[in-house]
Amino acid sequence: MHKSGFVNIIGKPNVGKSTLMNKLIKQDLSIVTHKAQTTRHRIKGIVSTDEYQIVFSDTPGILKPAYKLHAKMMETIDHSFTDADLVILVVEVGEKKTDEEVLKKIKKLNVPLFLVINKIDLSDQEKLEMIYEFWKTALPSVTEIIPISALENFNMDVLLNKIVACLPEGPAYFAKDEMSDRNERFFVTEIIREKILLNYKKEIPYSTEVAITDFKDSKDIARIYATIYVLRESQKAIILGHKGEAIKRTGTQSRKKIEALLGKKVHLDLTIKISDNWREDENQLKRFGYGN
Repeated sequence: MHKSGFVNIIGKPNVGKSTLMNKLIKQDLSIVTHKAQTTRHRIKGIVSTDEYQIVFSDTPGILKPAYKLHAKMMETIDHSFTDADLVILVVEVGEKKTDEEVLKKIKKLNVPLFLVINKIDLSDQEKLEMIYEFWKTALPSVTEIIPISALENFNMDVLLNKIVACLPEGPAYFAKDEMSDRNERFFVTEIIREKILLNYKKEIPYSTEVAITDFKDSKDIARIYATIYVLRESQKAIILGHKGEAIKRTGTQSRKKIEALLGKKVHLDLTIKISDNWREDENQLKRFGYGN
């Protein structure tokens, strides 16, 4: 008997969704930072054994859209429900109310719903019991409530076993050696965006987008040319930094991680362009992979 299914991970920003998926698939596919709205796209991570195949989806954090970009991100979550065999709602120990945007998404479900309480290493047993009872009352439709610490790998085996038990019988959707449905270009842009999130403060990471303009791959070296788009001239100056030091640091950090991804040397060339309305421009959003 072989089981196979799509498991979609949803939740508000900064609850550890990306860390959870990375731990479940044992691969750093989704970028992880301490900042909200790190995940902008739906990223599928695939786990395959002789007994089952699970296609996990890490989705953007649920929020009220402030830009057309946000609206496209929320559409991604709605679309992810169409193929879901199981949905995991991730909350953290500090959450004390059910967000309206989260409830709207949950009401559309007609598949099992797991509530995963993350970051329990920051709590104690008494508080955890209170949190458990709160969510049991707040979301009576939940199939399972599972406390975990994704960062500490606590209860991850329990969660995985419960997921497998809920999957329908069926053949695999992807080849056994596939880890994701995304290509190398996508993960290169995500790596660069991750370093921007880590290296710059305030609005800069949320005002930028990354696009690959050329990807020349050979046996020994990959030559990658990427453009960082910003909204204003002042942001371009911040990305560059004093004497270009900031962009150099971002490029070096990105290159090292891309080399680990591709398993070869990488020449990375970063340029910066101003696009003052890219977060609201339908055509540009499509070019960046939103809404395709």
